[in-house]
Amino acid sequence: MHDGAVERDAVRTIQVSTLGELIDRVTPEEPDPATGRLRDYGVYRGASNATAPLLTALDRLGGAQSPHSKQHVEEHILRNFIRYSRAHLQQRPADEWELLVAAQHHGLPTRLLDWSYSPLVAAHFATSAHTETDRVIWRLDWKMVHRAFNLPELALLIEDLDRIFGEDEERFTPWKLFTDQSRAFACLIDPPSLDARIVAQSGAFTLCSTKTMSLDSFLAQHGLQHALTRFVIPIGDVARLRDQLDLVGSSERHLFPDLDGVAAELKRYYS
Repeated sequence: MHDGAVERDAVRTIQVSTLGELIDRVTPEEPDPATGRLRDYGVYRGASNATAPLLTALDRLGGAQSPHSKQHVEEHILRNFIRYSRAHLQQRPADEWELLVAAQHHGLPTRLLDWSYSPLVAAHFATSAHTETDRVIWRLDWKMVHRAFNLPELALLIEDLDRIFGEDEERFTPWKLFTDQSRAFACLIDPPSLDARIVAQSGAFTLCSTKTMSLDSFLAQHGLQHALTRFVIPIGDVARLRDQLDLVGSSERHLFPDLDGVAAELKRYYS
């Protein structure tokens, strides 16, 4: 364990104050036996409140004081997205899973949770908002999670889901996931490159079988709390780390490669 790491609620917590510290903390101390490289294989998620649990947008739909209270509308939300989105989709989704990913990507509340293979991308999302709170970058050891649920040690493509979770002649679709609670699991999905934003942000998603608890609570319930690490940025160090991110190009203009990204970066930079 690195110096400065503490245990909090059984999830390892490490305080970082600079971008250099963050990179040092996520760099493995020993080379990978197979490749000989010092590469980290986790995924990262940045948040503006270091004390908040890992809630999906569907979890948060009921409000901060009553998370998970709107879980029953999950199917209705996706059905209405299908109803109204077709005219705006450049090409028809390959299947319902790709449609679910597209819905999440465009801000629809779903049970998917956004992650990135880049800690710099996560740090951007942790530091871009103006809040008077400590920030957090979560790291997930998704290979540990996959091993625990007897899944391949590969990030799943959406076409893998039916092959792995389908039973007999019954396909595994989002609709089956919404109603079938017979198998508990969490997994990492590599989404299709629907647009330049997903590519620029090195995006990935976690998919969990439950919608009644946060991802960190679900993992703890299955003895997997050590698959998570919390890198906390104290509020007093946020501005410095934010400036360092701009120096290395981890900003809206690069992560949202369109006019919205340009405008968002200029608005934040000059505010």
